[in-house]
Amino acid sequence: QVHLVESGGGLVQAGGSLRLSCAASGRTFNNYAMGWFRQAPGKEREFVAAISRSGGIRYHAVSVKGRFTISRDNAKNTVYLQMNSLKPEDTAVYYCAADEDPGVAGTAHEYDYWGQGTQVTVSS
Repeated sequence: QVHLVESGGGLVQAGGSLRLSCAASGRTFNNYAMGWFRQAPGKEREFVAAISRSGGIRYHAVSVKGRFTISRDNAKNTVYLQMNSLKPEDTAVYYCAADEDPGVAGTAHEYDYWGQGTQVTVSS
């Protein structure tokens, strides 16, 4: 089992940047592919980005491609989400998740462990 804790959320103006971090503890971090999801009020949880165990494969949702970048540091047991050019529609609670299966998953049900989330609010 792995325990995930997100940090780095906050309030930012449109056009600004934030970097989210997700620290993992428990089992060996590089046994897990990692993903970021977000959920806005009244909406379903949606995929943002995912990264393979080694970091060699990355996927980003169309809505964030070119603005957000997922990365990981296996030596630090941490996955990151660099968010640039933020828009008000990026406002949501952001969750990191870990997937025990190999490969890179883009749907929430494929992930096995979840953090508690961190709030990102983008003002216009």
